[in-house]
Amino acid sequence: MSSINYSETIPNNVNLGEDRTLKRALEQWQPNFLNWWDEIGPEGSTHSDVYLRTAVSVDPQGWAQFGHVKMRDYRWGIFLNPGSADRDIHFGDHKGEKAWTDVPGEHRANLRRIIVTQGDTEPASVEQQRHLGLTAPSMYDLRNLYQINVEEGRHLWAMVYLLHKHFGRDGRDEAEGLLERRSGDENNPRILGAFNEKTPDWLSFFMFTYFTDRDGKFQLAALAESAFDPLARTTKFMLTEEAHHMFVGESGISRVIQRTAQKMNELKTDDVGKLRAAGVIDLPTIQRYINFHYSVTIDLFGADESSNAATFYSSGLKGRYEEGKRVDDHVLKGQTYKVIEVKDGQLAEKEVPMLNALNEVLRDDYIRDSVAGVERWNKVLTKAGIAVQLKVPHKAFHRNIGSLSKVKVSPDGRVVSDAEWNACVNQWLPSSEDRAYVASLMGRCIEPGKFANWIAPPVMGINRQPVDYDYVRFN
Repeated sequence: MSSINYSETIPNNVNLGEDRTLKRALEQWQPNFLNWWDEIGPEGSTHSDVYLRTAVSVDPQGWAQFGHVKMRDYRWGIFLNPGSADRDIHFGDHKGEKAWTDVPGEHRANLRRIIVTQGDTEPASVEQQRHLGLTAPSMYDLRNLYQINVEEGRHLWAMVYLLHKHFGRDGRDEAEGLLERRSGDENNPRILGAFNEKTPDWLSFFMFTYFTDRDGKFQLAALAESAFDPLARTTKFMLTEEAHHMFVGESGISRVIQRTAQKMNELKTDDVGKLRAAGVIDLPTIQRYINFHYSVTIDLFGADESSNAATFYSSGLKGRYEEGKRVDDHVLKGQTYKVIEVKDGQLAEKEVPMLNALNEVLRDDYIRDSVAGVERWNKVLTKAGIAVQLKVPHKAFHRNIGSLSKVKVSPDGRVVSDAEWNACVNQWLPSSEDRAYVASLMGRCIEPGKFANWIAPPVMGINRQPVDYDYVRFN
């Protein structure tokens, strides 16, 4: 097998070239990664030159180098944020001790599980999105899809580096497993439910990158607090790239809403049939897509009461979002938090030990962040003189994990009977007709500067390039 020039092929700041064991392991893993990319990566992308951002170092000048590159030749790098030799653990039972540079034996299994679960989401989203390039609404959007795809690939490399470097044979086996599972596969699915859902159209893609990549932001931020220093430094750097994914989602939905509002004003109607006949996505359909993607995503935070969450925190493996900004003892023993339960057919709050409610704490932080973006979408409607307001549903709506999975709850937070749920579900979640209509709009539009009828152009291009720049060159 040919030797890889690591500084050239895999930009890194972890001395890959000097670690012979790691070098051998990654030389064996890289061809399997490329086989996975060829088999299940972005369809129809192989021969295109794409205007991509590549990280070549962690400093401000180096983490965003732009240029046209073939995606298969993308330089998937491995970067850790700069560390500090005197970093202390700042939460949990080990608070005040020195952060770990190696994996403590007693936390090995839990750390491996955390890293594998995070790592599994990265290739999963590439698999979910692999057909979308064939129906891109513009060359600008196609390039953004491809940028997200290569960065999810880089985030996979980041987790695989930790597995190979710190977990020996177990880590190597887990790294292979990350390439063997498949999103939506009946026999060997991805670990988390949301990553086995289909992403069949661009409205779903924008919702996914807004809502589900935002889950990634909160999970990575919680791991960036970890007492295991290599994990903390790795995830902190990943967060710099995650911001772009959420921007693609938020701006994408905003542009869909802007185009719909234009048509509503032009035709002086909010009639769904007339708007669909005009080839735009009506606001009730957008609301149902919000309801679906938001509810599927908040399930990713896990059960509202979790002994694992308590163990991860007390052990120092996973903190809270922005742990350092919180004004408490960062140990949390004896503290409580409110979660929702169903009592006498109604939703009610109950106090539980905060350590056991840390999934819910993170979920509530996420919800506040998500609502802020939806409010920005509403400003587009207000500016257009349209009174309709979009909103996220109640957090008990359409839940499939934890105690709330046992009840049916309406978007406004009422516990409803099975009969009412079945009667109203197509008003609350995308129906097969909604999905078929959105799918009917998905025609490829890739002439520079041209955009599909159902979406408005962006305000500006990428990296100060014009909107009609040739972001993808087809060979």
